[in-house]
Amino acid sequence: MSEPVAPDRRYDYSPITARPAGVWPGGARLAVYVAIGVESYRFGDGHTEDLLPGVDAPDMVNASWRDYGNRVGAFRLLERLERLAMPATILLNTDVYDTAPAVTDAARLSGAEIVGHGLSNSDSLAGRDRDDERAYLDAVAARIEAGEGHRPGGWSSPWLTHTPRTPDLLAAAGYHYLLDLRLDDQPVWLNVEGPPLLAIPYALELNDSSSIIGRGVSAPDFAGMIIDEFDELMDAAARQPLVMSIVVHSFISGVPFRLRQLTRALEHLAARRDEVWFTQPGHIHAAFVAMAPPGPGAG
Repeated sequence: MSEPVAPDRRYDYSPITARPAGVWPGGARLAVYVAIGVESYRFGDGHTEDLLPGVDAPDMVNASWRDYGNRVGAFRLLERLERLAMPATILLNTDVYDTAPAVTDAARLSGAEIVGHGLSNSDSLAGRDRDDERAYLDAVAARIEAGEGHRPGGWSSPWLTHTPRTPDLLAAAGYHYLLDLRLDDQPVWLNVEGPPLLAIPYALELNDSSSIIGRGVSAPDFAGMIIDEFDELMDAAARQPLVMSIVVHSFISGVPFRLRQLTRALEHLAARRDEVWFTQPGHIHAAFVAMAPPGPGAG
């Protein structure tokens, strides 16, 4: 059994100034995808995302706050993206198929792309041995295949956790791209054992979990961050094709006062629709394979 590639050697250095010019499908220079985290938590067990820290068990307060997402928020976010003609990407804990099937039904009806995001957000990949991690990745893909009729092309880890072998195991399990990393404004081929694996830019700050809950950013300020990122990337994309991502969660940005501000930001993006490719990660992967096929070391 070979040693995994060192975590700090998973991608090679390449300055953005040395990249070739090009365009996305339709002549667009900026690709934008909006990912909705649709999550399931086991009550009182494992990891949680809490609005109010330190609530004594049984913590019905934070559990009910999270449950709002799959009872209300997910449907409103899907409706809002559909209204703005922006295709949805769902980062799915597959337990949602059983705990809130109306959500996965609505996502399927909307044409959302389903990305593997673990069985439950009470889980983590950290500390798993090779066989356990491989079985976990396979279980997520198999459950999505059972629900959607095909295995997912992409993966996003619960809590953005990994082991030293995660990229290799993702490639071996048939995942084609990873949404966890923001090392660049373009996709980057990772150094993995097995088939190629592409890192597609993933918002670590245009992410309502890390920014709104983690750092206390207000809803209007979060909307302003999205607008500023978009305007700056539109300027930069005049020189080369770039990717912008926005990551929201059904129980955070699906709340009415945050949804109103998110909508304000998305309307700003939609106003330049003729210059932008609103898309999903699977389509970005396919376009990038045609534009910049993987070279030696990328699988």
